[in-house]
Amino acid sequence: MPRSGVQARRRLQQAALDLFRERGFDQTTAAEIAARAGVNERTFFRHFPDKREVLFDGEADLRAALIEAVVEAPEGLQPLEILLWAFRKAARILEENRPFSEPRLEIIAATPALRERDLAKAASMADAVAEALRRRGVADRLARLAAQTGWGTFHHAAQAWLDDPSQRSLDAHLLQAFDDLRALSATAPPAQARPEG
Repeated sequence: MPRSGVQARRRLQQAALDLFRERGFDQTTAAEIAARAGVNERTFFRHFPDKREVLFDGEADLRAALIEAVVEAPEGLQPLEILLWAFRKAARILEENRPFSEPRLEIIAATPALRERDLAKAASMADAVAEALRRRGVADRLARLAAQTGWGTFHHAAQAWLDDPSQRSLDAHLLQAFDDLRALSATAPPAQARPEG
């Protein structure tokens, strides 16, 4: 059995998913994951700092791809359009990991500590995207709002893609989600029509 490299990492991920589904996240140890994958515990910790990170593997790749895509987006786009362009570029990472994404989300949803970590990582990702927008010259206030709104829309599209029985592409779901976002903002009341507080 492979003891290092990409194959060992994949075996560890699959073993973790299987054990988390069978026993629950809290009842599974890193040693049990390593044993199921056919490696020792030290090999587990060479690949992952703890068992939670098995479920968040790929975050650094997604972050790097998004930041690069934001920086490389064509000139003249508004902040949300930059983000749509970037999310469409980075979507391949999620598409390549679809077999891992579905059970991962189920496990996170069933485990309060993982939901909290997922929210913290989402906030960190939105901060990184906002910083990339600021580097393009977007004002801080708008960069933060666009990043948070865009990340929420991306997450919505990804969940719709995973739940879609028709197997439409993630790209199609991204386009739909951003169209829906535009429709929502187009129907917002103008500032002067806001109720007085």
